[in-house]
Amino acid sequence: MARPTARVLAMLELLQAGGQRTVGDLAARLGVDERTVRRYAEHLADLGIPVHAQRGRYGGYRLSPGYKLPPLMLTDDEAVAVVLGLRAAERAGLATTDGAATASALAKVSRVLPKALGRRLDSLLSTAQFTTPERPGAPAGVETLLALAAAAHARRTVVIAYTAWDGRESERELDVYGLVFHSGRWYATGYDQVRDDVRTFRLDRIASVRPGDGSYVVPDDFDARAQVASGIAAVGWAHEVTVVLRTTVAEASERLPPSVGRLSEHPDGVLLETRAERLDGMARMLAGVGWDFEVITPDALRDEVLALSERLRVSAERGVVGGADAGARST
Repeated sequence: MARPTARVLAMLELLQAGGQRTVGDLAARLGVDERTVRRYAEHLADLGIPVHAQRGRYGGYRLSPGYKLPPLMLTDDEAVAVVLGLRAAERAGLATTDGAATASALAKVSRVLPKALGRRLDSLLSTAQFTTPERPGAPAGVETLLALAAAAHARRTVVIAYTAWDGRESERELDVYGLVFHSGRWYATGYDQVRDDVRTFRLDRIASVRPGDGSYVVPDDFDARAQVASGIAAVGWAHEVTVVLRTTVAEASERLPPSVGRLSEHPDGVLLETRAERLDGMARMLAGVGWDFEVITPDALRDEVLALSERLRVSAERGVVGGADAGARST
């Protein structure tokens, strides 16, 4: 049977006032019977709180001298969730200013836990292993993150000082449509009034945020995660690529992540617009999707696709002639 947590904590507050409380007094203050008070005392002891009982006609409960209620009270399940959440955030690069904040938070949580639970969690953290690699991330400033979050929540325009990937500095008036954490970095996406278009900005490249003028409405169909992923795919790569995929937008959206590029309707299927650093890698990606396709631009991508097809043909034929000769000799 679940214990009424609020009353258990209320009993703890009464004991925190100091001295010994009789069972009858505690029962009257809490509005329960004396048997229930004893169950509450057992529950506090289970949580590692030093509750001392004095038996007899005038017996009752008191806390160990000098004991102070920790600022954080967690059940075992809650403590595991908090500690593992902090460790997962640390590994994923989900951090502000630097990783010291996460380490400090873990240390503070560990200090206020009951000793028995703390030892069990230390054992978990020392033995747990992860299949995903640790990601260093690019920390965003706390004030930057919170200021943009407040602006997005209130739908108020902000002015940001931004340094682009190529080092150019500029000041933008931004309607923040959403904040997205992607691949170890925080991004803000929304309507850039200077560029008159929806743009994406890395938070670690934002030097300052200040309130702007005006308010806005986020479009109903706006997908912040898709916008960030497609925006990242379009920045800084050497080759502009346009390909028609012989499939539907629904199938392409299901099979291809948003980071691949922008997908749109085309009379012959789906138009994929993206950028690529290496065209041989783009050729391999197109060969692996399983749909017929037509390269629109660049011409060099067609050459890479032909070269890949030739390598695949040679690999498929390797050993076929030799195998046939060996079979003939054995008959």
